[in-house]
Amino acid sequence: MNLDHVFVCGHPALDFAATLRARRSTRFEMFATPERLNAWYLESGLVDTITPGTAQDVERAITIREALYRLITNRRLGEGFDREALAVLNGAAREPAVTPQLTLSGRHNEATPGRALATVARQAVELLSGPDVPLLKECGNPECTRVYIDRSRGMRRQWCGMESCGNKIKAAAYRARRKGTA
Repeated sequence: MNLDHVFVCGHPALDFAATLRARRSTRFEMFATPERLNAWYLESGLVDTITPGTAQDVERAITIREALYRLITNRRLGEGFDREALAVLNGAAREPAVTPQLTLSGRHNEATPGRALATVARQAVELLSGPDVPLLKECGNPECTRVYIDRSRGMRRQWCGMESCGNKIKAAAYRARRKGTA
């Protein structure tokens, strides 16, 4: 399994929720260590520098991610919000968030893992209460459980990303067709 963090969902909160890969099968945890969690915060562009994290930071991030995934699924399926998940996300969103600073070289976001997580939670609140809710779709790859914002023409996008899922499915379909004609 690829250890690189992937940002194909169209929104940081959706990419955060997608860090538990293949939920319906092999389940691969991207936040295996505090370093991997901090790498996500840095690679996402949420922060420029971050203080070292702890196992507790990872535990909290996973708890909030799972609540977020539940709420995203509720929204995507047109269901009412899960109250327990709502309380978890709102609690995280109330915490102090990343505070941008102006430096001689421009904007700089320095944070603790807790502040970075609160920022993700606030972004999730904005997403799940905003105009993009009708655009939420789950990837068409049965192994993938990423939810993305479909801004394609006619909302015809089928995959979270061509490189991560689309090419795999198209190649498998091509091989199946070739095998059928052989």
